[in-house]
Amino acid sequence: MSRAACLLVIISLMSPAAEALDNGLALKPTMGWLHWERFMCNIDCDTDPNNCISERLYMQMADVMVKEGWKEAGYEYVCIDDCWPSHQRDAQGRLQADPKRFPGGIKKLADYIHSKGLKLGIYADVGDKTCAGYPGSLGYYEKDAQTFADWDVDLLKFDGCFMNRALLGEGYSNMSKALNNTGRPILYSCEWPLYEWPLKQPNYTAIRETCNHWRNFDDVFDSWSSVKSILDWTAAHQDIIVPAAGPGGWNDPDMLVIGNFGLSHDQQESQMALWAIMASPLLMSNDLRDICPRSKELLQNKRIIDISQDSMGKQGYRTAKGNNFEVWERPLSKNRLAVAVLNKLETGGPRGFNIGAAPGWKICGPQCNVTQILPQYKEMGVQTQQSKIIVSVNPSGTALLTVTPISSDFTRLHKLNWQGTFVRRKHTIL
Repeated sequence: MSRAACLLVIISLMSPAAEALDNGLALKPTMGWLHWERFMCNIDCDTDPNNCISERLYMQMADVMVKEGWKEAGYEYVCIDDCWPSHQRDAQGRLQADPKRFPGGIKKLADYIHSKGLKLGIYADVGDKTCAGYPGSLGYYEKDAQTFADWDVDLLKFDGCFMNRALLGEGYSNMSKALNNTGRPILYSCEWPLYEWPLKQPNYTAIRETCNHWRNFDDVFDSWSSVKSILDWTAAHQDIIVPAAGPGGWNDPDMLVIGNFGLSHDQQESQMALWAIMASPLLMSNDLRDICPRSKELLQNKRIIDISQDSMGKQGYRTAKGNNFEVWERPLSKNRLAVAVLNKLETGGPRGFNIGAAPGWKICGPQCNVTQILPQYKEMGVQTQQSKIIVSVNPSGTALLTVTPISSDFTRLHKLNWQGTFVRRKHTIL
């Protein structure tokens, strides 16, 4: 394959676009489990006690996370989404858990989660109702923040339903201040840009100063078309959103749906690889009590998680596309590069891709070490810029590799290109 000329648009990225929310949290992308995509708003504990939104569900997930290696792999948050509260606040105006489904209350659940060495996340809404119609936090920001702190909650997912869009920024900022004023470190997950994009381009400087991570686009569903739409939106807006990401604040493309029903194994590998490239929060929404061994192995893959959690804290982005391939690249610490090659075809068989066509391959001069992580782990050894390495990529699958330059001259060039600037490359692979 040959490579067309590049159009380079340079956007300064000497540091993220703004200072991060000053709470000392989310210095690396958040990892954990969130109930929503898999368990939705199932509140029928009479006929479906094993899968309804209840304290039992979260306690069982916490047990499995410790027993089955999830905690050891880095997944630390057990997160409640919508449908947990009572439909009425208590006599003091505080949110309260549904007494039938959470008979011990949230504080007791938090104590249980903490006893396992894990952290508890909870859900609320910036408007007057949650998306499922439960009490929202509008008019109660300080009271709800203090309630969550009193319960020893560790993360708040703050949705944006039933809110005047013109007041979104004010509402999200006020809750951010209220959380910090409690004195308890509570990671703050926002949906501010998701609800603002239909009206105008969000102010990512303000968002980064307010939130630890933020949703930009549609909810993920258990389907490849949904995952693709998120990737397409991210690539189309990467020049706006990538510079905002970094330690303390991250773009959130939504949950990992690996281990459910809608994705083939190749598609699951694609989601895992590209979420790692994008420095996304890794919040699984699946049933850890009954998960396919291959999906479990993928989600716990240390080499992929190492890319996700890389200390350099730079978000990767799409650098090339053409011939139904996409190349996504992420700069890593120690002057390394992660490269993901996505085969966008959904018919036929595996197709070969010459990794030398990836824009970042220039760092392999005069030599580099190459490791393939997906679809199978393989040490590919020392290579040069002239090496012809063909990786085989299944339809809707992804090959994931890391490249480590050996030459000090190219190490210095690599460090300048990746650490100093965000480079948006418009390529065509012919």
